[in-house]
Amino acid sequence: MPKISKRRKAASEKLEHLRKYQLLEALKIAKSTASAKFDETVDIAVRLGVNPTKADQMVRGSVALPKGTGKKRTIAVFAKGDKTKEAEQAGADIVGADDLVKKIQDGWMEFDIAVATPDMMGQVGKLGKVLGPRGLMPNPKSGTVTFDLARAVKEIQAGKVEFRVEKAGIVHAPVGKVSFSAEDLFENAKALIEQLQKMKPASVKGTYIRSISVSTTMGPGVRVDNTNMGLDDLNAA
Repeated sequence: MPKISKRRKAASEKLEHLRKYQLLEALKIAKSTASAKFDETVDIAVRLGVNPTKADQMVRGSVALPKGTGKKRTIAVFAKGDKTKEAEQAGADIVGADDLVKKIQDGWMEFDIAVATPDMMGQVGKLGKVLGPRGLMPNPKSGTVTFDLARAVKEIQAGKVEFRVEKAGIVHAPVGKVSFSAEDLFENAKALIEQLQKMKPASVKGTYIRSISVSTTMGPGVRVDNTNMGLDDLNAA
């Protein structure tokens, strides 16, 4: 049996493991469990009642977090011609076409998100085995394959995050940092949950959002009462 660290044990003692909390309260508890020397990320995990092996139940998209992510993300843009200048002026960190494709094929991966114009996807497709497993492949559903590069880059800088349901039916996403107020984390988590609700596949029957938990990078998961999250009331907790 793995040994539980003193820090983990102390964090776990701050919550009742069988209890489910309203979202705002859960976020406050998660913040209180943070003990690392760095500004931990606050994550949310939402288990959906979907079958990801069915194409019509694959939930994938993006959402603009109203309070941002608290993290500077390096943006790589695949573009050519006039679109190169547009991406650079919007603030993309690296812009290229075949040269960028070659750079990545040679092992360079120092970026957090990739955007591409539709006419570049033929070349970008060659990177599928490299970018796909890392969740970095541009995709129209997440808004990262577009000719409107200025808007795409600015949305990412403002706090846009991508999400995709995993094989177990769970969506993981960051909703901010421990240094954020609980209220700001609540607004971000609420935006994500509401976006997921809007994306419920028509073929899904029964309970769609089955369970939710929030946690910090080094902290335990705090269960959320998904039947009474208090999304309409910031003072619910």
